[in-house]
Amino acid sequence: MSWAFAGIAFGFLGSFHCVGMCGPLALALPGADRNTFSLFISRIIYNVGRVITYSVLGLAVGLLSRMVSISGFQQGLSIAIGVVLLLGVTVSQFRSKLNQWKAYPSRLMKKATSPIKSLFGKGTLWSLFLIGLLNGLLPCGFVYMGLMTALTSGTVLKSVYFMAGFGMGTIPAMLAVSMAGGLISVSVRRRLKQLSPYFIALVGILLILRGLNLAIPFISPKL
Repeated sequence: MSWAFAGIAFGFLGSFHCVGMCGPLALALPGADRNTFSLFISRIIYNVGRVITYSVLGLAVGLLSRMVSISGFQQGLSIAIGVVLLLGVTVSQFRSKLNQWKAYPSRLMKKATSPIKSLFGKGTLWSLFLIGLLNGLLPCGFVYMGLMTALTSGTVLKSVYFMAGFGMGTIPAMLAVSMAGGLISVSVRRRLKQLSPYFIALVGILLILRGLNLAIPFISPKL
């Protein structure tokens, strides 16, 4: 279950990115006129939808991760992904190329997420759950980073645990924004978003250390 806890920590520590990027979406969710308890339940249901989608994505990535592990490329993949993340935050030309790559999933997901707009016109709990499910498919660099980390797990279950934990780790920040988002100004969300490169660099370093197989507990365990 260490991968689940790692996912929770990953999601929680990186959730400032969610506040900056997904804050407007969380603020626009239907049902803001409910009483406090009903509003809380509706936002929890929305977030449960997100966690389910992240878990399914973790399953898909886990199948690929298992094949990578069997092929003996797990350590090399971890180092390679770590290097890519570091280059993405330190080399402007490489970051520009990564942004181009990130545009491809947005085209692929456009049809899958198009129903979100129509669901916003409804205020039912079911519609909020569906919005959460589809929200998990929206193009997001933070989610991609989580999936790349899950790809280094080596097993299907670990990838699922990590992405489920990832989703749960983002819930406190997303819940805070959707419940009291008016108290968090646009300038504050912008500043929080500016912290993203530092978090990405930290994840990149940890992935490289893990791939180096240094027998450091939790950070670079002996594989």
